[in-house]
Amino acid sequence: MRSARPRVDLRLYGLLDVGVCGGDGALLADMAAQAVAGGCTLLQYREKDIPDARAALARIRAIRAALSGRAPLLVNDRVDLALAAGAEGVHLGQGDLHPTDARRVLGEGAVIGLTLKNGGQADELYRLPVDYACIGGVFATTSKDNPDPPVGLDGLGRILFRVRLARGADFPVGAIAGIDSSNAAAVVAAGADGIAVIRALFGAESIEGRARDLLARVDAVLRERGRPA
Repeated sequence: MRSARPRVDLRLYGLLDVGVCGGDGALLADMAAQAVAGGCTLLQYREKDIPDARAALARIRAIRAALSGRAPLLVNDRVDLALAAGAEGVHLGQGDLHPTDARRVLGEGAVIGLTLKNGGQADELYRLPVDYACIGGVFATTSKDNPDPPVGLDGLGRILFRVRLARGADFPVGAIAGIDSSNAAAVVAAGADGIAVIRALFGAESIEGRARDLLARVDAVLRERGRPA
């Protein structure tokens, strides 16, 4: 039996993508601090191709230091870097280390998230030691090479339905890809517990201000759904 961890707050999940935000560790740390000041509830370091693991580790440590425990920091794909940096956990894709093996490495206290692309993957959640899932891509995006077509709001709803059957109503589920201030409310109205964003947050002139705006949009719909923000 896994020890209980606090429910992951996915309302505003900021992805610090090196390909989009750049590889300057000090800049990434500052961006993370601004996002959390605006209410960002969860952050992820994402670098899809890592030519220099030591440089990536230094960036992750700089970001974590800037956060000062105000929000959890996860690492995309790389369980080894998450462990070395003392990050709060990892986010895994379907082709990454299996969640069971990641749990074995990181321990019971770590947060482990998983990307879902279809209903079949959602059906498997009942047996996986993960703390949340992100469904995507919901809309088209240029931040990642994605061979799969966007699932759209209808597809999001269908996959969410199967997630709820597998893990229950309280299991946190976010949505990712192509989400911004114009469609964030619709994504949450479709049933997501929050949004994962890159350019919509870190591409803004005022990251803190954009975070406040996005979080307010998410929270407004959650209240309408009768779910506390």
